[in-house]
Amino acid sequence: MFLSDFSIKRPVATIVIIIALMCVGLLALSKLRVNEIPNVQEPVLGVSVPYPGASPETVEREIVNRIEKSLQSISGVNQLNATASEGSAYFQLRFNFDRNMIEASDDVRNAIASVRYKLPTEMREPIIERRDPNDQPIMQMALSSKTKTHAEISRLAEDDLSDRFRGIDGVATVAVNGSLKRELSVLLKAQKLREFNVSVSEVVNALRTQNATAPVGKVRGTMDEKSIRLVGRLESPAEFEQIVVKRRGTEVIRLAQVATIKDGFAEINGFSVRNGNPNVGLMVMKSRDASTVTIANRVRNKVNEINKSLPEGTKLEITQDGGKNAQKNLNNVIESLIFGAVLTIFVVYVFLNSWRSTLITALSLPTSVIAAFIAVWLCGFTLNFMTLLGLSLAIGVLIDDAIVVRENIVRHMENGSDRRTAALNGTAEIGLAVAATTFSIMAVFIPVAFMPGVSGEWFRPFALTVTSSVMVSLFISFTLDPMLSAFWGDPVGHHLQPKTGLSKQLEKFNHWFDSKAESYGNVIAWALHHRRWMAVIALSSFVAALALHAKFGGTSFLPASDSGNLMINIRTPSSSSLEYSRLKVEKAAELARTLPETVATNSSVNITGGRVYVDIGKSTERKRSAAEVAVSLRALVGTLAGAEYVVQDDLNNGGGKPVQIRFSGEDSRKLMEITSDFMEKLRKVPGAVDVGLSEQDPKDELQIELNRGLANSLGISASDAAQALRVAFAGVEVGDWVDPTGETRDVSVRLDPSDRVSADNIETLPIAVSGTDKMVPLEQIATITMGKGPSRIEHADGKRMIAVSANVQGRSPGEVTTDALKIAKSINFPAGYGIELAGSAKNQSELFTEMTIALVMGIGLMYLILVMQFGSFTAPGAVMLSLPLSLIGVVLALLVTKGTLNLMSFIGIIMLMGLVAKNAILLLDCARAREAEGHDREEALMYAGRMRLRPILMTTFALIAGMLPVAIGVGEGGEFYRPLAIAIIGGTITSTLLTLLVVPTFYDSIEIARDRMIAKYGRRAEKWNAFFAFIVTFIEAILTLIFVRLVFRLIMWPFKPRVVRS
Repeated sequence: MFLSDFSIKRPVATIVIIIALMCVGLLALSKLRVNEIPNVQEPVLGVSVPYPGASPETVEREIVNRIEKSLQSISGVNQLNATASEGSAYFQLRFNFDRNMIEASDDVRNAIASVRYKLPTEMREPIIERRDPNDQPIMQMALSSKTKTHAEISRLAEDDLSDRFRGIDGVATVAVNGSLKRELSVLLKAQKLREFNVSVSEVVNALRTQNATAPVGKVRGTMDEKSIRLVGRLESPAEFEQIVVKRRGTEVIRLAQVATIKDGFAEINGFSVRNGNPNVGLMVMKSRDASTVTIANRVRNKVNEINKSLPEGTKLEITQDGGKNAQKNLNNVIESLIFGAVLTIFVVYVFLNSWRSTLITALSLPTSVIAAFIAVWLCGFTLNFMTLLGLSLAIGVLIDDAIVVRENIVRHMENGSDRRTAALNGTAEIGLAVAATTFSIMAVFIPVAFMPGVSGEWFRPFALTVTSSVMVSLFISFTLDPMLSAFWGDPVGHHLQPKTGLSKQLEKFNHWFDSKAESYGNVIAWALHHRRWMAVIALSSFVAALALHAKFGGTSFLPASDSGNLMINIRTPSSSSLEYSRLKVEKAAELARTLPETVATNSSVNITGGRVYVDIGKSTERKRSAAEVAVSLRALVGTLAGAEYVVQDDLNNGGGKPVQIRFSGEDSRKLMEITSDFMEKLRKVPGAVDVGLSEQDPKDELQIELNRGLANSLGISASDAAQALRVAFAGVEVGDWVDPTGETRDVSVRLDPSDRVSADNIETLPIAVSGTDKMVPLEQIATITMGKGPSRIEHADGKRMIAVSANVQGRSPGEVTTDALKIAKSINFPAGYGIELAGSAKNQSELFTEMTIALVMGIGLMYLILVMQFGSFTAPGAVMLSLPLSLIGVVLALLVTKGTLNLMSFIGIIMLMGLVAKNAILLLDCARAREAEGHDREEALMYAGRMRLRPILMTTFALIAGMLPVAIGVGEGGEFYRPLAIAIIGGTITSTLLTLLVVPTFYDSIEIARDRMIAKYGRRAEKWNAFFAFIVTFIEAILTLIFVRLVFRLIMWPFKPRVVRS
């Protein structure tokens, strides 16, 4: 071969090339950014539309329904979800991955503008921003104090700390949550408004007109000009109090007479708590092209610097460190790489019993791994868990080519060749087969790299890393390996020299192995004489494995992982207050802190409930797993009443429940009826726990029905009443105020909190009579009744939607989802109603479909490679038929380890297809070469079995050794990758055992069938014409391949006449 010939003839040039590859690889590694996940930004836009004071039904009717229809006309939208909640609407648009997001933003903006005239004037301007569901903060911190008030630490976080973190190079945004927002509040007194006959709108107008600074023109002289600016800004709360809101003759009514001016904070809608103490949270987001580890280190240093300057009793704590998580994943993979490499090298030494041969083979590992970083860098990838996973998996594969080449060279030397001749002939003899095995592995991963959509973007780094690394290993095996073998390999006759110590024991093992290899040739002969029995054994094993998986196996989207965090999701009754939510959330946090594993609790509280994040420490430092702790916590919160408590132990799905089914339709009442019935049935499904709805119970609401006749006679319109109510109860911003420190604050007008506690306050609210100075209470022109209204309304692609979700316990998510879908599909839906999977169940279904297509395409590419390798369309059939046999081991391994068929194990199956083909290629390549020399096919297969058993088992054991550290799951978070390695190890063991017998049998049967078909074609061509003979023979071959001919023979077998022997 050219590469091996060049490397042996030009050793210095070869060494220079290898060193250059290593240097460029190390340079590329130094330039790679380290992130936890790949840089994949999903094409998602979010549109927020504030509509203060509006109920969810009003938001749906006046905003969602109108904007939604316009947004649906935008091209490239895959999914459109809308949510109408109290005081706002939110739209999420998910686009095709190839959509230009700048153009998409313009299209969204234009679509909203086209219906703007239909939207209410009180609606604020829509906010359009690009949202990435996978974009998570790299650092989360909590600022708390024993000596400072919540207001003081809020101002410290907003004014000082956030700016200091924003100044760090590579930080994109810093979000502050749980802080108090400073504002100047104008709190109207309802009794005083009635007493002085002042309307809400009069107060608002006075504030807007008397607190303004505006340019009003210029004074132009002959030689100069000056701008004129009216300074109308109020400079203190006392000046606000003196604003004139109304005049009645000589009487002047000032703002202080009808309202209280308060320099304080806006009303809060939520806050955060750490270990029972209120705190202010800070979240740091990195820029897209920055390294997670680098930025996290800078933020960590800044936190240490800040803590030194904070007042006594005040501290800034890091609650979540994405940089440490990324570094931890990197360290775990590096440990697995090193451990796997050591085990792999040990396997090579056991079989070759030579430290020189072992070292020559082992050199392919570091050179291939380091050179693979060049491809990672050129493709623009980062060093994340997907690229590292690819390298970790490749460890067992990278050395395979070097093992096969070196083993063949050693065999030639044992047959009497000198080192140079053995290196040249040994590499040339095995070269094409080694290349075919490498290209087969590449073939199954290339389609994965080019999967469409988000899946392809996520798996492209992984697939291309594996592909490039095995490609480099092939180059190393054809250059460095033969060159070192020719000049530095074991001397001729090394295998005949007396051995001592460990080498002597290994020599005994190798002699024993060689005797078994001779026996293996006889086993192949037995299998060839019992082809039908071998087919029955293979088929029955495959069917039994599928049956075992269907009966006892399970599926899930992602493997269960222990991140060291639990989450309690609390949902309070729809009409509860923020204080009620705080009490319920804090009660759950108190119970969580009673667990021995709990390190800290972090709570976020809002009007609908909140969440408690429970830090239970590293999995390596506690006895119980996160799932076991979650069972205990679920039992504890199950004793609480007054709210709905859901415990999540696996936060891989973004904190969502793994079982989610969405129901959509037009009528919300009918939807609620259907989902409530389904929810009761789902609760009876084994393994389904925490069953709940996405929609809360209807919320209490005061419904005001205007007496239009009376109101119109007084000149009061519905909008007048609505404006007064909105200002009084929702509040309205009427400008801003710059305080003495230079801070700009909003000026808000609303009723005093004491006047917003009951329906009586609404009834007595004064409404101005148009054209007069008179006021009438609202109760005189309207009827106020108590009713129910939805607390939130969700739409999916234009229809109302309610989701039913559940956690799982004791069964896999896939099994529970399957049972849930059966129940949902058995419901007799009215026309226009439907169901669909959501959450991780939907992601699992979509991704498994795409990966199955990629797997089929990869197997097709592999077949074409083998056709070129063998020069036959039928010979690769034996390899193709052996591929499904690897699934037997996958199923058994997952069942034994209590794993599920998930994303990681599916990747293992894809990789397994290429690895299984490797053994078959090595075996059949040798057999066909022997057959070409004129030997009988059976003798050729027996010879190939004896010659190739050693490299096949060496590469198999090396692969298992390389995968073993990943399968053990060393280190924190290792359980996430474990199913992948387990699937590969299980599939490799069973496929090796079966293919060593089944592949020769299948190959012999296929070649016999091919010979028969050729003979039939010859006879038919003599009897008919060649074209007709070809068509008939081709159809017969197709029917044979799809087993139609076999089924026909089985049906006709009872009617076949028997020959009775006397």
